[in-house]
Amino acid sequence: MTVFEYTIKDALGFHARPAGLFVKEMKRFSSEIAVCLGEKSVSGPRLIALMGLGIKCGDTIRVECSGSDEAEASAALKSFLEKNL
Repeated sequence: MTVFEYTIKDALGFHARPAGLFVKEMKRFSSEIAVCLGEKSVSGPRLIALMGLGIKCGDTIRVECSGSDEAEASAALKSFLEKNL
């Protein structure tokens, strides 16, 4: 399992447009992916569940990737977050 943390810098937080693109990015990989905020965790690329976390500017999320392409998934998702949020 690979894990990384990222602090959201976008003033609007994790709003619909980047969340949708993030889900699309997650679907490219066969690994199991979980996005966590504090005690809450969303498993898999589910937009409504991800939006339900209510991620705001300044929140630190944890992304966990587990599977055959976990290293590639982790690197791509971290890059996506750095470029878009």
